Amino acid sequence: MAPRATSSLQAVVPALLLVLLLHAASAPAPAAAAGASSKRRRTPSPFPAGLAPPRYPVAPAADGSGNATAAKPFTAHYFPQELDHFTFTPNSSRVFSQKYLLNDTFWRKPTGAAAAGPLFVYTGNEGDIEWFATNTGFMFDIAPEFGALLVFIEHRFYGESMPFGNDSYKSADTLGYLTSTQALADFAILITSLKSNLSVPDAPVVVFGGSYGGMLASWFRLKYPHVAMGAVASSAPILHFDNITPWSSFYEAVSEDFKSESLNCFTVIKSVWDVLDVRGSNATGLLELSKTFRACKTVQYVDSLSNWMWTAFTYTAMTDYPTPADFLENLPAYPVKEMCKIIDAFPAGADVVDKAFAAASLYYNYTGDQKCFKVEGGDDPHGLSGWGWQACTEMIMPMNVSSESMFPPSGFSYKERSEECVESYGVRPRDHWITTEYGGTKIYQVLKRFGSNIIFSNGMRDPWSRGGVLKNISSSIIALVTEEGAHHLDFRSSTKEDPDWVVEQRRQEVEIIQGWIDQYNQDTAEMSQVIDKENYDNTLVQLQIQ
Repeated sequence: MAPRATSSLQAVVPALLLVLLLHAASAPAPAAAAGASSKRRRTPSPFPAGLAPPRYPVAPAADGSGNATAAKPFTAHYFPQELDHFTFTPNSSRVFSQKYLLNDTFWRKPTGAAAAGPLFVYTGNEGDIEWFATNTGFMFDIAPEFGALLVFIEHRFYGESMPFGNDSYKSADTLGYLTSTQALADFAILITSLKSNLSVPDAPVVVFGGSYGGMLASWFRLKYPHVAMGAVASSAPILHFDNITPWSSFYEAVSEDFKSESLNCFTVIKSVWDVLDVRGSNATGLLELSKTFRACKTVQYVDSLSNWMWTAFTYTAMTDYPTPADFLENLPAYPVKEMCKIIDAFPAGADVVDKAFAAASLYYNYTGDQKCFKVEGGDDPHGLSGWGWQACTEMIMPMNVSSESMFPPSGFSYKERSEECVESYGVRPRDHWITTEYGGTKIYQVLKRFGSNIIFSNGMRDPWSRGGVLKNISSSIIALVTEEGAHHLDFRSSTKEDPDWVVEQRRQEVEIIQGWIDQYNQDTAEMSQVIDKENYDNTLVQLQIQ
């Protein structure tokens, strides 16, 4: 087998997305001589990778007429953010411009006795904030009902929010400020400042996030309950750390999605990897495979072909939406079913590589406009490469591949990951920092007495759901689980084709959020009465003294 020329962590840097948006795309062992063999080592793909360019949804007309406009449904702004919130070193007060987006079309501004509408804030993921905003139509859909101001905050070191400009990824000295804790502090400071500038200090804040952003939203509610009174965390695998979630669950879930559609489909994909390895073990074989895969250039490493298909099958399972979507790539409704239809339509005795390639092509070329495929040397259209650093420092989410899945078995080693991180960045991971900082172990017992006002939504077709919160923790920490849902499906814009179970899930979310806000407003009003009475009593005392 001809090995790839990069280490697993170097390979993921340009590929990150979400998706899933959460881990390093992997490759075999470091470079060896052409034609030599190497052990395949893969870990979960990052939160969605291989993304298509952002596509902006049609927004309602600002005049409320209902006439559609193709303009972006938000305006961009920049906040002077401090570099380091946790030390007082000379460099800590350095300021960078953090991008955020606003939509105030439906915001109920404070007028006289009428209180301001809530702030619905999206806690940005590992990428360009405009891409996340345009794929979170749910917030735009419900803004009119709540009179909400929509805010989307970009995560530091992604998109335009680069603390050191073009040198932000230069070394560990600059990347060291890329952490989830710094990001959460950024959100807290920006939200607080925005409320002050808008003169709405008492307006309720609900944070929203999907995938890694959902993890941040839930952690924000736990860390900054005085800033956000509720959180909606969709497809947030906050339990995919340490030994909380079985390491093999992610790829077993992907495999189950395909097996549920067709056992033959599952079997074909499971058998293709060894065939690829054999055929791609020499230059002649790679040339023939390059033609089969319609590669734009002759492929140099057989694992590039494996990873190309691996990505297609994994991300299709994640985005197995019941309606057509273009979140990662243009895909039809129920794309896993469509892939399996392609495989099952081949005649008996057809080549297994041809079958698997045809199915994987659906992911990359459903529209039929790709004349060839860029199998090697992919780009990073959403600026997601910072995830390589995060996956090498604190986001250590162990995953392996069991013999039960349709992918080749592989293991996970903390030690190997550590050595790869040293090689790539000169740093070693803090393997268990996330569970130390945010918890996770015995979460049902801990949060039952501590947390409140969090929705954890998951769809079981999404392999990341296995690391999510799948049952209620308390009366106000609610798990909404749909058997047929996919990666943060509930955050997508509503369509006429949405199945009833998606409509019901969103209805429940709206009902819960409304309950939070009603209770918050009631508590605020009661507290205002208490303060007014105390002020009145103090005034009387002062008059008596005089």
